[in-house]
Amino acid sequence: MLLLNSAVSAAAEGISKQQAMDIATQSQPGRVLSVKRTADVYKVKTLSDNGKVRIIMIDAKTGKIISGK
Repeated sequence: MLLLNSAVSAAAEGISKQQAMDIATQSQPGRVLSVKRTADVYKVKTLSDNGKVRIIMIDAKTGKIISGK
């Protein structure tokens, strides 16, 4: 029962920093430069192989990309 409550609690808080990084790099391949979280959004800054810096905004609760596709 304790494990179930822990899983529910984690789901209520949204996605992890690592999950946000994975989502961002699947959308825009490259090296992650930084990850910052506000209350509702992860901002993931990536550097592509051709030197382009991108900022991908990801909803911290759902994991959906808000901008930066």
